[in-house]
Amino acid sequence: MYVPPTDSSAVPRFAGFATFARLPRIDEVAHADIAVVGVPFDAGVSYRPGARFGPAAVREASRLLRPYHPGLDVSPFASCQVADAGDVALNPFNIGEAIETLQHAAGEFAGRGTRMVTVGGDHTIALPLLRAAAAQHGPVALLHFDAHLDTWDTYFGEPYTHGTPFRRAVEEGVLDTSALCHVGTRGPLYGKRDLDEDTRLGFGIVTSADVMYRGVRETVAALRERIGERPLYVSVDIDVLDPAHAPGTGTPEAGGMTSRELLEILRGLRDCHLIGADVVEVAPAYDHAEITAIAASHVAYDLVSLLALRGGS
Repeated sequence: MYVPPTDSSAVPRFAGFATFARLPRIDEVAHADIAVVGVPFDAGVSYRPGARFGPAAVREASRLLRPYHPGLDVSPFASCQVADAGDVALNPFNIGEAIETLQHAAGEFAGRGTRMVTVGGDHTIALPLLRAAAAQHGPVALLHFDAHLDTWDTYFGEPYTHGTPFRRAVEEGVLDTSALCHVGTRGPLYGKRDLDEDTRLGFGIVTSADVMYRGVRETVAALRERIGERPLYVSVDIDVLDPAHAPGTGTPEAGGMTSRELLEILRGLRDCHLIGADVVEVAPAYDHAEITAIAASHVAYDLVSLLALRGGS
């Protein structure tokens, strides 16, 4: 039986359980077509910690979300059964074990026919999520929204960090290297070699400046041409937004995209074969007036809506 979100005309938004968008908990539904899953993990960060508190902050900021999405003309919570699956508990002292735990959990969701929108947590979590996606669909296309490349080899000799997941994913064969693109990158690098190695791995780049000069429509057209009809995973680091729009993150870079640009680009993917997504790196200790958490909650809502457009599982 379909279970809707809590009615905000009957129960005030500031009351009740703090699930994402006031959705039912996953234990309250017979089956979830789409699950919003928190991953409070930040042991892979290289600078400012605190993203372990991101899922709770995004849930709290999502209380104001409403059930109809006019930009996509969809009522995502009525089109599919969507539920909040709570948090996956990962070992904060052992990154390798944490990655294995999340990969197993994601595989269990897939086995039940449930698609995931994951809220992190730091970007380390993208690797096990991509592994699970590839186990179900084969190598997947990737759109990676981020200020940074996240294709570095190691940090302090460690191969599994929030700056390395997409290099590992390419090396492991879980990504379709003909359909990879970073969006919104900017800022200084360690050297030109970073770009050369990124190209060798198969990534295209649409910088934040490219988005500004080309505009949303041209950017969407280029991304859609690159990914085609392939199964698509979307990974959104909230630092893709300018610090004016997302101050609450661990590695902010000036000159980023606006929240309006990001949301409109995501909406331009409405006919793509989206199979899963994540929103990561919300660190509420550095946030102001929930600016970052609000932006992240809307990004997650748009990703849920895109999945809902493809119908139930």
